[in-house]
Amino acid sequence: MEQAKAFLEESLDLDALLGDVDTLGLSRPTGFKAWSIETILRHLHFWNQMALWALEDTAQLQETLVPVMEGLTSGGSLTEVEAQIVLAEGDALVSDWRATYQQLAQAYSQADPAQRCPWVGPSMSARSCITARQMETWAHGQAIYDELGRVRANTDRLHNIIILGINTFGWTFKVRGEAAPEQMPYVELTAPSGTLWTFGDEKSASTIKGAAEEFAQVVTQTRHVEDTQLCYEGEDAKRWLYNAQCFAGGPNPPPAPGSRFVRTD
Repeated sequence: MEQAKAFLEESLDLDALLGDVDTLGLSRPTGFKAWSIETILRHLHFWNQMALWALEDTAQLQETLVPVMEGLTSGGSLTEVEAQIVLAEGDALVSDWRATYQQLAQAYSQADPAQRCPWVGPSMSARSCITARQMETWAHGQAIYDELGRVRANTDRLHNIIILGINTFGWTFKVRGEAAPEQMPYVELTAPSGTLWTFGDEKSASTIKGAAEEFAQVVTQTRHVEDTQLCYEGEDAKRWLYNAQCFAGGPNPPPAPGSRFVRTD
């Protein structure tokens, strides 16, 4: 699957960025909920492993989910639960993350895109599962780029994340207990290559236009829409962009304006 290759390339780029971070630097807090770089890598590694089991070992997946759900139900945070399961730290954690993302990419590259993979909620197709892993790697990786003061050079593999953002238009409203607008706004985005990507009906009463990178940042909640140059018209477009959420779970508010940015100090 092309999506497996995109996930691998996303992980390799983040891996290359981490070449500048020593073990001590992994403890640096980021702008994402004050998670450290190490916490982010543990989170990515844990769910990459879960995605691998979703494809190859569903019994192990279900067994591991038991303490996860018990920990969350008893009031523990997701990062606390993950730290109780993934014990590796520092260089050992980076090494485990590296080995697992390579295994995951290889396994999904040979999988049937339509294979159903069990998950925390409803099952997903293998294509959707590995796309979600690319999205998570890209989104959480943004916090590391920001903390290290590096501007990411995006590529058109971003298209997979854009599609995920488009497909979850209705979810943004549903997860908040609201009825989604009958028609999605017309979306016109400029890809990193300069190609124009369009979605929806040009005659829609609401429109969104701008850089694909910034749209991806908004739907993954790595930036508030006010911190981008996206242009939008219509109340439906505004409601979407101010609450966009392309990932599962409960309703999650976007970051406050000005709270997430590339550090320059």
